[in-house]
Amino acid sequence: MSHVNIEIKARCPDLWRAREILKQHKADFRGIDNQLDTYFPCKDGRLKLREGNIENALIYYRRPDQSGPKQANVTLCRLHPDPVLRQVLSEALGVRVQVIKQREIYFIDHVKIHLDKVDPLGSFIEIEALDLDGSIGRDRLMGQCRLWMDRFGIRSEDLIDRSYSDMIEDLQRTTGNRS
Repeated sequence: MSHVNIEIKARCPDLWRAREILKQHKADFRGIDNQLDTYFPCKDGRLKLREGNIENALIYYRRPDQSGPKQANVTLCRLHPDPVLRQVLSEALGVRVQVIKQREIYFIDHVKIHLDKVDPLGSFIEIEALDLDGSIGRDRLMGQCRLWMDRFGIRSEDLIDRSYSDMIEDLQRTTGNRS
């Protein structure tokens, strides 16, 4: 399944406040997902295997590394949990990096909001305005993303311009730890 979304990622030091805003807007809470994302070398974009207790998928995506709302082109294959797939992909492609996180998943209409605790990076919020069938359009998605940024009070200095995987790789380079 291929689709487009407009998304942001930002530091979120106050997850409790974000939860209260979601509650005020009657967000549909889907649960807490303990996720392991394994990133594989890829010449263009990113390829990751997500293994969680809610979401399991092989995901390929391309998006610019920039802060603020940005378009992501996503191809996603939903999977049944199977650790053998990670082993096969790891042996065939090698592993770039792994990201371990606890993710709270919320939906409001076609907007998916994640409250993430990423080991060892800290707490974040992600807003993804999704267009799964091409019926919503980029401008409306961009407007929805900006609306939720305003509701959460996300400041430009809170915005993150790259993937958790990039942040963890940078941390590993500076500390010399490849675990």
